[in-house]
Amino acid sequence: MAVEVAKGQFVTIHFDGKRCIHARNCVLSHPEVFVPNVQGAWIHPDAAPADEVIRIGENCPSGAISVTRNAKATAQELPSSDLPPVVNLLRVRENGPLAIDAELLIRGEPQAIPRATLCRCGLSQNKPFCDNSHVAGNFQATGEPAPKDAPALEVRNGPVDVQPLKDGPLKIVGNLEVVSGTGHTINKVRQAFFCRCGHSKNKPYCDGSHKAAGFEAE
Repeated sequence: MAVEVAKGQFVTIHFDGKRCIHARNCVLSHPEVFVPNVQGAWIHPDAAPADEVIRIGENCPSGAISVTRNAKATAQELPSSDLPPVVNLLRVRENGPLAIDAELLIRGEPQAIPRATLCRCGLSQNKPFCDNSHVAGNFQATGEPAPKDAPALEVRNGPVDVQPLKDGPLKIVGNLEVVSGTGHTINKVRQAFFCRCGHSKNKPYCDGSHKAAGFEAE
């Protein structure tokens, strides 16, 4: 599925359907901008104030939606939703994916959007990204893992490389704060291995269970 591009007067919306796991949120919160099940154009960048449209992109955890400003809007007037964060965060979703907000690389390749939702149930057909398969698979995993004692990071932002290991976990390298579903920081890491097979007894971290489970993934 190609990325859809809808250019308005001040901003341009980019929509990647393969990475979208929560389309109803945008449709329900901004029905004037996103009008599904119609013939022709369904994304309308000029239907809401430009700063609100920018926030839509900033609040999209999967990176399916990004918003860039057009030449008519200056950087001071309107920030772009593809700017990297001041603090890199990895949010553990209850019974769902890992939502990462950082200057992202996937297997060393820079990503245009600093957000993604990463599969941790093992069922996604779009690995390493989540495709909502955890819902049909009835994946069960807490969003409130036990906190770990960890020293403060000297630098809290910068590049973060997501490296899916063959038939194994997600190796994530970079400055990263791991955050629970209720917003508590539960760990601070520069490198960690996160379960993506769904079988670890130490979620969200890998404990080697992928070997016994026969997990297979590139």
